[in-house]
Amino acid sequence: MRTSIHPTAVIDDRAKLHPTVKVEPYAVIGSQVSIGANTVVGSHAIIDGLTKIGRDNQIFPGAAIGLEPQDLKYKGANSQVIIGDRNRIREYVTINRATNEGEATVIGDDNLLMAYSHVGHNCIIGNEVIIANSVAIAGHVHVESMAIISGVLGIHQFVHIGRMAMVGGMSRISRDVPPYMMVEGNPAKVRSLNFTGLKRRGFSQAEIRQLKKAFSYLYLKNLPLQDAIAHLDEFPDSQHIQHLQEFMQYSIADGRRGLIAGK
Repeated sequence: MRTSIHPTAVIDDRAKLHPTVKVEPYAVIGSQVSIGANTVVGSHAIIDGLTKIGRDNQIFPGAAIGLEPQDLKYKGANSQVIIGDRNRIREYVTINRATNEGEATVIGDDNLLMAYSHVGHNCIIGNEVIIANSVAIAGHVHVESMAIISGVLGIHQFVHIGRMAMVGGMSRISRDVPPYMMVEGNPAKVRSLNFTGLKRRGFSQAEIRQLKKAFSYLYLKNLPLQDAIAHLDEFPDSQHIQHLQEFMQYSIADGRRGLIAGK
């Protein structure tokens, strides 16, 4: 018997827990769950389904991970949740498994999901993402690494949020949010570059100047969008602007939701 598991926790004998996992009172862990070293499962948390959780995670009380998706198309498939390492999943966060067989909802490494936030089926969350309190993320949303999503907002299904973007609180996010931008409002609009985030991530003054020029083409010069995106070819040596250009081209492709408008 593991001394780190509280006697009131309910853990299926088939679950795979590293010996260093700590499980607090009244937590429930299902038969297909796998949890890595030094992860803490808080009291009254529920982890079920085909769920794989890495090492050094902290799952706070009341979180519900791996339960069935809130998708009317779901027909009982043994789909997955995959969570990486060093994540903090706060009180009453819900992370639903994917809809179809062979699919997964994926959370990367070093993320903070604050209380009452919801990650829907088939979402992909990168690394070092902050999702604030009471954020509702619908199915098939992709949040790239180092994005920050402020509190009490909703994100429409299939939306793509770019790397190091900052989304202001109580916004309505129904289209793609470009990388490195600050977006806010209802309807949401691109307000500026995420200058504070860029500086905190160690961007040089030269890199920020290049992004400011790219921002000018995209949002200040009243150019047709395709022409503005084409101007980003002027920065062939900037991996950040190349990523921005590729993101925007992808977002305006047929079948996508399109881009959040500029102010």
